[in-house]
Amino acid sequence: MQHDEQWSSKIGFILASAGSAIGLGAIWKLPYVTGVSGGGAFILLFLIFSLLIGFPLLLGEFVIGRSTGKEAISAYKAIAPKSKWHWIGYLGVFTCFLLLSFYSVIGGWIIKYLYYNISDIVGAQGSVDYESLFGTTVSSQVSVVISQAIFLIITIMVVARGVQAGIEKISKIMMPALFILFIILIIRSLTLNNAMEGVSFFLKPDFSSLTSESVLYAMGQSFFSLSVGVSVMVTYSSYLSKKENLLQPALSVVIMNLFISLLAGLAIFPAVFSLGFEPTAGPGLLFIVLPSVFDQIIFGKWFLLLFLALFLFATLTSAFSMLEIVVAAVNSKKGKGRGSKAWMIGTAIFIVGIPSALSFSTLSDISFFGKSIFDSADFLVSNILMPTGAFLISIFVSFKMKKDLLRSELIQGSKGFHLIFTVWFLLMRYVVPLVILIVFIDSLGIFKKM
Repeated sequence: MQHDEQWSSKIGFILASAGSAIGLGAIWKLPYVTGVSGGGAFILLFLIFSLLIGFPLLLGEFVIGRSTGKEAISAYKAIAPKSKWHWIGYLGVFTCFLLLSFYSVIGGWIIKYLYYNISDIVGAQGSVDYESLFGTTVSSQVSVVISQAIFLIITIMVVARGVQAGIEKISKIMMPALFILFIILIIRSLTLNNAMEGVSFFLKPDFSSLTSESVLYAMGQSFFSLSVGVSVMVTYSSYLSKKENLLQPALSVVIMNLFISLLAGLAIFPAVFSLGFEPTAGPGLLFIVLPSVFDQIIFGKWFLLLFLALFLFATLTSAFSMLEIVVAAVNSKKGKGRGSKAWMIGTAIFIVGIPSALSFSTLSDISFFGKSIFDSADFLVSNILMPTGAFLISIFVSFKMKKDLLRSELIQGSKGFHLIFTVWFLLMRYVVPLVILIVFIDSLGIFKKM
């Protein structure tokens, strides 16, 4: 029996799926790695891998979800009953639960920065030392947990309203707003002195800067950045009408994800280079370097407010999908009670995430293999659980699902896509699993130890 939830339109599905894919990694990590890994050369590499790896995997999850009309766990059970394949669904649900527990901590940091910025604008604060501010923010014992709770409350409130009234409705507002904010920031960045140095750093092709590490990162990012491997897209596509073709929304999500990464680089690096700052990877770029950059330009505090709002939107749209897959799995047997289950699960995620929130203060002495609680959770999700899920999904689609079902789902509502199906199927069976294995082994540092 299929669930009652459904997207009201294809554009709603595309925007929600793109919102799930476009998170913090696409906005701050990918642009930085592009800059130090060959610029335009790396972008070209990432585009190729996105089409050869990420796009086929995304289509695979779409096929699983839309063909069954069921959320992650039930979808695998429907296709492969009396087998253990449904554990892929459980793996995805657990991964998203754990991921949101520490992802919400970063969302809380952004909310705190928004508060600082608004206080600064209204004159409640003087000049700010952002390096010290970041240290104070993450090491706070009470406010960091409160901020995390606020972020999760916003997420729960949207997901509790359902697919159409909650996730789709807010995605139709947040995603266009994301693009508009980026355009405003890009215009401002490109009008600064020496802005072209930043553009050159970001986009100038330099194949000599490509290393084996950057090639492997492009491979991994090609499926990590599309939210595949955790069955989120299985759940999202289960709400899609049978009349809709799957190729167009999948390709739209890939293109939008790449486009946002390009916009992020054009917004960030011209400003950073213009004012003589060093581009820094990770949280430092978002919470230390960029605020310092905006502090030095006219109306900089207002542009920083826009930028923080942009980051909050990107973080929230990804958080919606993480919570939705868990709520949908728990709510699969009975359609009623979505709201109460969203609050119950969100509360559990908050409790599990408290150690990550406190891993820079009260629990800073606790470590696992030399990593803090926060970094350990991140490593488990990014380096082990997500690649494992992506590998199992590629095997399940190409070896377990019936080829006729795959073909009928993929070419539904289309004409002349039989050749595309053949290419996609060959990629899913032979190329995608091999690439995921290579990325997985590299992420564990096995190659570096040899």
